[in-house]
Amino acid sequence: MSVERVQPKIIIHGGAGSSLKGKGGVELVRRSLHAVLEDVYPMLAAGASAVDAVVRGCQLLEDDACFNAGTGSVLQSDGQIRMSAALMDGTAQRFSGVINVSRVQHPIELALKLQESSDRVLSDHGALEFLREIGLPSYDPTTEIRLQEWMQERAGNFSREMAGVVAEKELVDSEAGRGTIGVVVLDREGRVAAGTSTGGKGFERIGRVSDSAMPAGNYATAQAGISCTGIGEDIINECLAAKIVVRVADGMTLHQAFDRSFTEAHKNRCDLGAIGLDATGAIAWGKTSEVLLAAYHTGDAINDTLEWLGADRVGSIGMY
Repeated sequence: MSVERVQPKIIIHGGAGSSLKGKGGVELVRRSLHAVLEDVYPMLAAGASAVDAVVRGCQLLEDDACFNAGTGSVLQSDGQIRMSAALMDGTAQRFSGVINVSRVQHPIELALKLQESSDRVLSDHGALEFLREIGLPSYDPTTEIRLQEWMQERAGNFSREMAGVVAEKELVDSEAGRGTIGVVVLDREGRVAAGTSTGGKGFERIGRVSDSAMPAGNYATAQAGISCTGIGEDIINECLAAKIVVRVADGMTLHQAFDRSFTEAHKNRCDLGAIGLDATGAIAWGKTSEVLLAAYHTGDAINDTLEWLGADRVGSIGMY
């Protein structure tokens, strides 16, 4: 008996915030995002699972020092890097993640390893012990630009509330950056998965927990998957990722679920963004911030949202 296959889809993001400065900033981020799609989509076309594709995409974004996740993560108020990540397999309805973990190259890999564990979300010391248990090597994700950013803010007594979304000060207005990376995938078997990873907002109080390792910021079912970015506290208040997915499960199209959710977020004066797709192959994205650093592969072409600066809060392609 033959199995009906669908055309794989993928959408990724590298954060949300203020506008990129000039064409140089746009092209820098575009090259990074498109390179991830060009690496991961052939895996999907060859039959890779949604979970494997999500993990691969997150690892590539975590390795790109341009973004605030993995290598290039921002420093907290005490000068330390603490990262969080989550993975959700929508088909298995299984969520796993790590909170405020240090000394690891790919936090998303820890989330993957926790998928089969009875304890699927670990924080700081527990995550570090798990890292040692599974034998992953210690790794320092600090970059020079992030260290200089922290030293400058320390000299000013941490007057800014958060660090820049992209680690290129000459290209990006870092006063309003919100850094997180995320990947959402539909594979050719129709399975959906989502992953999100972040270094936090930067300069924050020690122990602050982001939305990235919560269903508020990363959620998926068999019907849809969502990854969020922006101010974590706003995302948590809206329970944004889970809200959108539940609305799809309750009968809304993906576009309708995004539109309703971002209308509410705008009314509540939230600063955030999200990407998602559903089991029909529809892809959607939304923002209340000025810019959303997202790109997607439809199976036929790559496109992105980097120059999407209009008044519309939601965009989508596919059935809606």
